[in-house]
Amino acid sequence: MDQLAQPVRFHAAREAMATAPPALLAPPTDEQLLHQAERSLACQLPPPLAALQACVIIPAKDEAATLPATLAALAAQTTFSGQALPAGMLEVIVLANNCLDRTTAAVRQAARRHPSLVLHVAEVQLPRPQAHVGRARRLLLDAAAQRLEATIGVTGVLLSTDADTLVASTWLAATLREIESGAEAVGGRILTQTAAAAEPCPVRRIQLRDAAYRVLLRQLEDLVDPCAADRWPCHHQHYGASLALTVRAYRRVGGLPVVPFLEDEALWQLLLQHDLPVRHSPHVQVYTSARRCGRVEVGLSWQLREWENLTAEQAEPQVPCPHELVRVWRARRRLRAWWQQGAHAPGPELARLARAVEVPTAGLLQQARQATSFGQLWQWVEATRGAVLPVPLTGAMRDLRNYLRTGVAGG
Repeated sequence: MDQLAQPVRFHAAREAMATAPPALLAPPTDEQLLHQAERSLACQLPPPLAALQACVIIPAKDEAATLPATLAALAAQTTFSGQALPAGMLEVIVLANNCLDRTTAAVRQAARRHPSLVLHVAEVQLPRPQAHVGRARRLLLDAAAQRLEATIGVTGVLLSTDADTLVASTWLAATLREIESGAEAVGGRILTQTAAAAEPCPVRRIQLRDAAYRVLLRQLEDLVDPCAADRWPCHHQHYGASLALTVRAYRRVGGLPVVPFLEDEALWQLLLQHDLPVRHSPHVQVYTSARRCGRVEVGLSWQLREWENLTAEQAEPQVPCPHELVRVWRARRRLRAWWQQGAHAPGPELARLARAVEVPTAGLLQQARQATSFGQLWQWVEATRGAVLPVPLTGAMRDLRNYLRTGVAGG
């Protein structure tokens, strides 16, 4: 009879003092479970092909319904001339994170349907506090970076998209062209798609006006304080549905920050902090779902719900004031020129710059002397001075168009 089934009084003293069987040991900690998930991911992936140059990662939580179309779009990638990509240069890794549906089976079925696509799927169970998109995307990017380092090296390209997103047929080609032109990271243009049978979206008008405002705002910023690596035409998006960077850049910033949501924004801010050349390319395009029941706490679905609430209340969205932004961008341009000169000493110019960016003079001088990049200094300024004044979207659009019509110079 099984020893564990016997009454305790039948156990000898020596047996009672023996090491407890595994079933009676303390449950594993979240850290141990996380390490198990990391090892499990590595074990489920075969060695990379020697021709590997770019790796697409897709975190998936119960996405069996949407993944087939996502993977079909990736299988249809071509060059700009419509030719098939070189065999083995691209691979796709899907991480099925704590799934309760047939996500893994859907990926394997897609692999059979698209034999030319190098497609892998790994299934893990993350501990509850870590079972979010930030941790899943970090696991994937770390694994993909290691695979690219084993083939093409630090020039390999990490690409992220989402399980409810369709990439354009030249998505990869356009991304690689931007990187070949000098960018270390590329944010793609993210457009929303709505199924023909779906109910009308009551916030579509707000969404389009908000997108127009933010794209035109980038045009105005290019006039006031242009960025050599990200000149107009460009856009404002750098999110997980279409985000790419080199392995070199990924290692430089220390990897993706592990946060429950907005992990893509946190990564982009690290890239800016290190003064890496980044590009918001209008040629890199994807189409994502407009569902309002998303998988993260804060994301597109959350934003759509917020706009829906505003519509129900007959209220208008608030956006950063263009007048205030023009003033801030002008001050940023002057501050960058001063910092790049290297003579970080107190004086009238420092005092004027501190007033322009609304931070204490002594603090600005200290940060300027300590900063190893202008991005680091500017992020301190933004955190210290606070957010830009919000104004109603209608008025902001009017002021923005006036600036673009009449022209505005930096300085």
